[in-house]
This record gives sequence, C-alpha cells and structure tokens, in this order.
Amino acid sequence: MTTTHSAPFTLEQIGTGTARFPSGVPIPTHSDAMVDPYIKTRMPKEVQVETLLFWPQEKGLYPGIVLLHDWWGLTGQMKDLGKRLSCEGYVVVIPNLYGRLGGMVTANDDVAEALMGKINEALVLQDINSCCEYLNTRDFSKQNIHGVVGYGMGGSLALRFATQRKRLRAAVAYYGKSFQPRELMKNVQSPILYHQAGQDTWATADDAKELRAAAEEYGKKVEIQTYPDAPHAFCNDMKRDSYRPDLTAAAWERTALFLKTCFQGT
Repeated sequence: MTTTHSAPFTLEQIGTGTARFPSGVPIPTHSDAMVDPYIKTRMPKEVQVETLLFWPQEKGLYPGIVLLHDWWGLTGQMKDLGKRLSCEGYVVVIPNLYGRLGGMVTANDDVAEALMGKINEALVLQDINSCCEYLNTRDFSKQNIHGVVGYGMGGSLALRFATQRKRLRAAVAYYGKSFQPRELMKNVQSPILYHQAGQDTWATADDAKELRAAAEEYGKKVEIQTYPDAPHAFCNDMKRDSYRPDLTAAAWERTALFLKTCFQGT
C-alpha cells in the first residue's frame, strides 16, 4: 500500500489559463509587449503553440513542468492532471501536440494512432522546447528549472526531449517508447523515471530493456518502475478496460517524490 503524501497546494489554490506563443523563436516578454503597441494585433509569421497553464496562486517562484498528452489529444483528463501536478508546487504548461493538425481530440484508439502518425516529431519537439522558453518569461516561474512529464505518446516524446534539452532537470515517462538510436542517451543530463506497464503491447518490455541498457552504457541515472500486471494506459481513467486506480496512485506518488528530489535545492 502506498502512503499518500500531502501536496503543498489544494486545487482551489491553483490558477488556470491559456497561453499562446511562437514556436522556435524568442518568446516576447512582458516588457517587450509594453514597448510594442502593435504586438497584440500583428499577425505572427511563426506557428503558434497553443497551451493550457496552471500555477500556484501564492506569490513565489516555482519550477516549471511541461506535461505531454497521450495520442488521444489534449483531453479533459490531461487538464485535470495538469491542475493536480500544479498542486505539487509547479507551474505546469500543457502544449497541444496536435496544434498543427487542428488540435484534435478523440476517444477512438484507431483515430488516435492515425493522428500520432501524422505529427512531425522534430517540430513537436521544437514546440516543447518553446514551452520551456515561455516559462522563462513568466515572473512566477524559475529560470531554466524545468522538468517534463509525458504519458504514452507524450512519454515517448518526454524521453526524446531529454536527449535534446541539456538544462532539463527531470524527465518522467509513463509507458512510452524508448528513443533510437541508443547513442542519444549520451546527451541526456537529467535523471529519468520510467513507468513500465508489464502487459503493454505498444511500449513493450524491450523498450524498458533498451532504456536500461543505454543508461548503463552511458552512466546515466534512469529509474524504471515496473507494474507487472498493468496494461498500456493504466493511468487513464477514461479507458475503463485499462485503468488501474491503485497502480495509478502508486505511480503518482513515485512521480511526485522523484520530481521533488530532482528540484531540491533549486
């Protein structure tokens, strides 16, 4: 039985909003907006990243987390997760990873798989990186103290993003596919927590094995938590066949503790 820790903030203490900013270019700061009277009306040339934002309303500086949704899109369940993660003391930004495809959301696995097949990984990783740069412009977010948490498709992207952003402090992947080639592991600077579903037929035991082998080869800190009887998407309460509330709670506790440890002293 997992002991439930107490989050520092309640859901009522979390602010919510939306944010929109250009991908792959410098993000305008508040002072930029003050000196440019046309900033709100000028049509941007760059693709805009559409996001949801959650933050503790108590005045302070908080580490930032980029939360990456699964292949069904930015669902209500992901919004709930973002708010709950913010209760742990983080500014949480959730980019719509399907923004370039019209921001679709689906409950159908086949449609979801087709959507995932259409994304351009390099551009999506650029969008995720821009989320970190956006957090650096906020006056309630710590500069370059960021982590990434992803589920399924988002878990795969979280692992991939950890190979790209040198200043990342933490990466958590729930049942995601490992990156290829394994040599990319040498670029990883942050500790990684990987939640493996033992009965997963999508992100299989081979993914966890590959991740472990690469970590050992390059001397990186990768923690793998395995849930032997769990199917893929066991944390998704919208998927009744696969949802496992007890395992979801255990994984959440491990994630909260891992993030707290990674951000300690920042």
